[in-house]
Amino acid sequence: MVQPVLDVAGLKKSFDDIHAVRGVSFSIDPGETYGLLGPNGAGKTTTISMASGLLESDAGTVRVVGEPMTTKTLEPKAKVGLVPQDIAVYPDLTARENLRFFGKLYGMDKNSLGARVDEVLDVIGLTDRADDRADEFSGGMKRRLNIGIGLLHGPSLLILDEPTVGVDPQSRNSILESVERLSAEGLAVLYTTHYMEEAERLCDRVGIIDQGEIKAEGTRRELVHMVGKADRIRISVAGGTHNVVDPLEALSGITKATATDGTVELIAVDAGEVLADALRLVTDAGASVTSVAVEEPDLEAVFLHVTGKALRD
Repeated sequence: MVQPVLDVAGLKKSFDDIHAVRGVSFSIDPGETYGLLGPNGAGKTTTISMASGLLESDAGTVRVVGEPMTTKTLEPKAKVGLVPQDIAVYPDLTARENLRFFGKLYGMDKNSLGARVDEVLDVIGLTDRADDRADEFSGGMKRRLNIGIGLLHGPSLLILDEPTVGVDPQSRNSILESVERLSAEGLAVLYTTHYMEEAERLCDRVGIIDQGEIKAEGTRRELVHMVGKADRIRISVAGGTHNVVDPLEALSGITKATATDGTVELIAVDAGEVLADALRLVTDAGASVTSVAVEEPDLEAVFLHVTGKALRD
């Protein structure tokens, strides 16, 4: 059995009369990107502050690679790379100087630090700007440097708190590509966002958090199934379709089929599992397929269902 890189159980935190986090639990395995998806004020940042040992919880536990994490423990913190929402770089230092400075703070071996700085510069796409001052960078470049600082010491867990807020589309895509690559290389990632499309693209599993509670958790497909949403398939055809409805509805995974002149529409549990058989039945009925469109329910529909409001409300 794989040991979780991060195991959070029953975290609670209040500030006076405000219950910011109310019993949050989740875990992240090696190579997995776990998304905390929720609006501003949902408890995302408070949760990751406790998960990274910056904030003491009122109740609950955090373990990093099996070791208890508190504000006082050092070894678990060394296995975490935290990239805060606020940019934390020195503007009057170059990208390389920033990385070397933080590497020394991490206590990294000075003989290997230079090579590691070069590796990280390559990962974050700043090799060609390595010797430029950070105050000359765009907001997106500063955020990429911020991520590089979190990666420098080779953590087991990378925590990213809203890393694309306020960046241009090109920098945003670059950040997302970096996260995808790091996850593929085995790094566990905790990613907080209120951008639905980022969670859809990056996250292996998502925890929908609202008012300090995890309202639902799972893969996108599991969450969609949880609320009874289905895929819709539209097949445009040339030729007759009158004999195809009954055979299509007999297919396992298709709950409804309708046909009109030039179009076959299906409602399916999982479009990917039934599409090939559905197309075969359509062509066997004498029709020629001209186009196929698949509409999958997204996390917006799930969020609305489990919280009763849209993500940006």
